Amino acid sequence: MTTTVGIVCKDGVVLASDKRATAGNLIVDKKAQKIHKITDNIALTTAGSVSDIQLMIKLTRAQLKLKELRSLKSPSVKESVGLLSGMVYNSIRRMTMIPGIAHFIVGGTDTTGTYLFDLFPDGSLTEYHEYVTSGSGSVFALGVLETLYDANMNVNDGIDLAAKAISAALQRDNASGNGITIMTITEDGAEEYAEEFISPHIQLTNNTKTTKKKARKKA
Repeated sequence: MTTTVGIVCKDGVVLASDKRATAGNLIVDKKAQKIHKITDNIALTTAGSVSDIQLMIKLTRAQLKLKELRSLKSPSVKESVGLLSGMVYNSIRRMTMIPGIAHFIVGGTDTTGTYLFDLFPDGSLTEYHEYVTSGSGSVFALGVLETLYDANMNVNDGIDLAAKAISAALQRDNASGNGITIMTITEDGAEEYAEEFISPHIQLTNNTKTTKKKARKKA
C-alpha cells in the first residue's frame, strides 16, 4: 500500500516514494521513511510488512559490512542485491502464521556500472534498464513514466520525472500520500533530497496541469 519508483539516468539512479504508512484504512504514519541506504553507493525503496522490511535491511547492512571487512573491498551491487534476494526468498517460504511480505526496488552504482533491480516479495529478481515502479499507486506512476521517460536524461531530469510520477499517484491512490522522498545514487554516492528541494518539482507539475486546463477553456 504505497508508491515507489526507480529511474535509470545516464549519470546515476533516482529512487522516489511517498511518505504514507497504512494499516487497512488507518493512516498510521505520515512521515514514513521508505528509502534507505544499505551502503554508500546502494539504496532501496520499501513496500510490504514493516517488521520484515526493517529486519531485512538491518541484516543486509550487517552482512555487507562483514563482507567488506573480510574481503577489504566494497561489495558490488549484484552481490548485495543477491544477498537480499535470498533473504526475501527464505522469508516468504518460512512456515509461519504471519507470512513475510517485502518488496524492494534496489538502485546502485559500482565500478562495473549503474544498476536498477526489482526484488519481488517471492524473492524473484529482475534488472531494469529504464524504470520500474511498485505499490498500490504504481499504475498511476507508470503512466507518467511511460509518457515522459527519456534514456538520455540526467539525474536532475530524473528527479523531476520521479516527483511527477509519485505526485500522480498521490492524486489518485488513497494508500499513498503525505509528501515525497527522493534519493539519487551516482558515482559520488547516495544523497537524499530535502522537502524544500522537491517542492518546486511538485509545484511545477501542478502548474502544468492548471495551464493545460486554462488553454482548453480558451480554445
